[in-house]
Amino acid sequence: MHKPSAETGPDEGAAPSLARVLHNRHIQFIAIGGAIGSGLFLGSGQAIARAGPSVMVAYALAGIAVFFMARALGELTLNRPGAPSIAGHIDDCVGRWAGFITGWSYWLIWVLVGIAEITAVGVFLRFWAPDFPQWLAALITLVTLYVINRHGARFFGEMEFGLTLIKVVAILALILGGTVMVVMHLGPPGQPADLANLWKFGLAPHGVAGLLVTLPVALFSFGGTELVGVTAAETAEPEKALPKAINGVILRILLFYIGSLAVIMAIAPWSTFSGGESPFVMVFDRLGLPAAASIVNFVVLTAVISTCNSGVYATGRVLAAMAERDQAPRSLAKLNARGLPLNALNLSTGAMLIGVGLNYVFPDKLFAYVMALVAALLLWTWLMVVLAHLNFRRQRARVGETGKTRFPMPIYPVANGLVILFIVVVVAIMALDPGSRPVFYTAIVWFSLMGGVYVAWGRRRRLGSGGIAAEGRSG
Repeated sequence: MHKPSAETGPDEGAAPSLARVLHNRHIQFIAIGGAIGSGLFLGSGQAIARAGPSVMVAYALAGIAVFFMARALGELTLNRPGAPSIAGHIDDCVGRWAGFITGWSYWLIWVLVGIAEITAVGVFLRFWAPDFPQWLAALITLVTLYVINRHGARFFGEMEFGLTLIKVVAILALILGGTVMVVMHLGPPGQPADLANLWKFGLAPHGVAGLLVTLPVALFSFGGTELVGVTAAETAEPEKALPKAINGVILRILLFYIGSLAVIMAIAPWSTFSGGESPFVMVFDRLGLPAAASIVNFVVLTAVISTCNSGVYATGRVLAAMAERDQAPRSLAKLNARGLPLNALNLSTGAMLIGVGLNYVFPDKLFAYVMALVAALLLWTWLMVVLAHLNFRRQRARVGETGKTRFPMPIYPVANGLVILFIVVVVAIMALDPGSRPVFYTAIVWFSLMGGVYVAWGRRRRLGSGGIAAEGRSG
């Protein structure tokens, strides 16, 4: 049978399918971009102030948890190609209710992230154009990314490659330049860069409490790592590209997060940082780079555009996959001649367009509002991935399949238990911390609402078609 190429599209008369146009370099940079966001460039200053050098332990623990989650998702993706979506694995391996709630929750994550990031674009543009309307910057950004994604996954991959490259270059410049400062003890008079700055002012100045309170921040910094599972259906060689990208998670965390944080705190004592300034600005300023603040602002601007680009891409694919499983209107599963879920993309971008209106009404409060719910939804998604993997392995054992799987998760099932325990600890911290408690309550409301929607949706499907064929799946 003739196999259509990624460039020419599907065979004449054949039903279009998602085109496998993403290659290894795209997947590698999508994974890197997912793990590196504005949280590192901006939020790391607040994390350092709250935990001191022990913040590196928080990021290491969170990184290990995310790595095991990504390995679980990688094993599911490569061994269950018939369910090319995160919600599809959860649907089959945990239960239809879990797949429904997770699918819509993951869609909402990226819609909210997209709204937050186009909001951030307007905020960062104020640095150069203080009078430019924030809502207009959000609209221009969203329309541009929609046009790019409308041309297919290849355009998305190329843009993500370029935007991520900017972030990587900035981090490497900080690490290399900062290392030179530490080795040569450079810095302002009386404040030379010194490796001893990491411990002589206290490794954990605020004790265990300071470490624990930064765990949620560290964990959420890696949000987007799971996007490699969403791209699998459009990856040319997923069996090669996905393992490389996922195995690189640990290296990226060590180099980009822990490496840069170590260099930052070696250049200046942890007590000099606060949540009001980017540590990258301070380091580039001490390196003698002209317009250090402008450089960092540009890098952070590309970071938020990159994240929004991922959001536009992910929402369309997730919604189309949900529709394929009768968990969303079937019209959203339709692909155009390019193999693009255009209806799902249009609806998702329309949902983000609401953010443009909100930017007009609430220009100074929107970012904090929309990110509050994202945190809890992300934890739910990762928890369901790990549970799906656990049940996948158990299902294989029950039917007597003892052969080795592709890309098996290391130290199973201990790793699953560790990730579940870590997520439970983070949820407990969020519930007990007055600052994050509203997130906990908001999540309860959302999941209760989605549970009711699932029951209503199932009843409507049964009345309309005489029963859902897949209703009897494990659950």
